[in-house]
Amino acid sequence: MFQNVDYYTLLGVGRDASESEIRERFRALARDAHPDRAAAADKADAEAKFQELTRAMNVLTNPERRRAYDRDQSMPSARLSGDAVVQDYLELGGVAYHAGSFAEAAGNFALAAQRDPRDVRAHHYLGLASARAGDLHAAVKALEAAVALEPFNVPVLKDAGRIFRQAGLLAKAEKAFQDAVRWDPTAADARKAIDEIRAERAVRA
Repeated sequence: MFQNVDYYTLLGVGRDASESEIRERFRALARDAHPDRAAAADKADAEAKFQELTRAMNVLTNPERRRAYDRDQSMPSARLSGDAVVQDYLELGGVAYHAGSFAEAAGNFALAAQRDPRDVRAHHYLGLASARAGDLHAAVKALEAAVALEPFNVPVLKDAGRIFRQAGLLAKAEKAFQDAVRWDPTAADARKAIDEIRAERAVRA
């Protein structure tokens, strides 16, 4: 269900931390961990860390998900058995994706998403792989699911905006990029995309 990681430890907050304390701590960590600040060789690791921080914040600031997470943490054997299957699908999908077998990658990511519909990585990667495989309908649907799960996840929002735009869904794309900027005001690429989309929409009007 959840990754085998203690989100409280990851964010450096106590288990009784308030929502505002968690958000404040996340913002401080996110500034330092932002992928744009990483060297090119370290960008993939930085993106993974940033997404993990975002997942932790999203879970712990949602009362229902936080209660579920706390319950889940008390059942490590159940958590690990579920994660292992999802992780296998994600790893197989990643291998296929990097090999250029995007349809195969999408198939594995879809299995991961079916196994755990709340795993934002599965939906996110499914969206990316589906887009590369030429299935924009599936890509849009998967990224909509990823954004619904983690509406504060800046990398997901930016990828969603890019693919929504590719699918011609300009209003939806603009909103995704706007949300990315709202959570990360330093996201210059998202600001640029908003300007480009507005110009494109003006031409179409």
